[in-house]
Amino acid sequence: MSSLSDRQEHQKLSTIPKNFKVVLFIGLVLLGISVVASLAFGSRWVSVHELMEGLFYQNTDSYGGNVVRKRVPRTVFSLFCGAALGVSGALMQAVTRNPIADPSILGVNMGASLFVVCGITFLQITTANQYIWLALVGAMITAVFVFSIGSMGRGGATPLKLVLAGAATSAALSSLVTAIMLPRSYVMDQFRFWQVGSVGSANWDGIMLFIPFLIVGILIGFLTAPALNALALGDEVASVMGIRTGILRLMAAVAAVLLCGATTALAGPIGFVGLLSAHVIRLILGPNLRYIIPLSALSGAIILTISDCIGRLLGGTGELEVGVVTAFTGAPILILLAMKLRVRSL
Repeated sequence: MSSLSDRQEHQKLSTIPKNFKVVLFIGLVLLGISVVASLAFGSRWVSVHELMEGLFYQNTDSYGGNVVRKRVPRTVFSLFCGAALGVSGALMQAVTRNPIADPSILGVNMGASLFVVCGITFLQITTANQYIWLALVGAMITAVFVFSIGSMGRGGATPLKLVLAGAATSAALSSLVTAIMLPRSYVMDQFRFWQVGSVGSANWDGIMLFIPFLIVGILIGFLTAPALNALALGDEVASVMGIRTGILRLMAAVAAVLLCGATTALAGPIGFVGLLSAHVIRLILGPNLRYIIPLSALSGAIILTISDCIGRLLGGTGELEVGVVTAFTGAPILILLAMKLRVRSL
């Protein structure tokens, strides 16, 4: 009976979801709408004429055209960060077999934050290039620590133990960050805007620095997707199919940490995007990661870009940081998912 069930599950993972093309089409339409909204809306709305002027007539020196041109790197950066967080969430959920895994829930974002604030305090770092390496180291160490703690005891790394380990680690690291910052007002001033999570400071230099990490992380995600599908059937089944489960988990985890660590370094700890994008796509398309990963990238880009646009609209002459918007929308959804799913494994 178990063998028959495994064969049926394997067949489900090897077929194209029926509604894949429909979901892809809707996703591309929403992506286009989110891009236009990000370029057009904010503290200063622009007309269609000004939008076209800003995008296609670079020599025109109108106020509206300049506003659009200044929003272009911000829009591109939000798309890239959302895609990275979406894929990172999908990979973390696959590796941990936890349907509500997310960089923020497992404490990875806070680990990156701790290393960045330590770098600002003790090493006097000031550039994005320095932030990104420290954040990656912090994210990697935290991910290993949380998974090790969650794997202790009976039953190994269960979804509930991983969430609890992540929450406890995140709380402890948050206390350390506060303890380092409080006596040093200059560190607090430099760190507080980054800590909220924002894409408002985007520039082309930061985007070019981010692109290699994005490409490598997503590429590893695509390459490991078929093996991760087999891992979803259980470690024993995956081993019988010739998959080295330990190496596979390590590669997928490295890709996930690479994506969320680089995003956290440049945009701050933005939470819940990976959880929402990957989980929604899984509910619609099913468990096949060959389709979940690319569409998680697409949905993550949409969610973050729309959230950034909402933050600008709600902020009036200022703006509400995107990390605040995603937290307000993501936290209630996380509670509903936890209640509905009872934190069961994938």
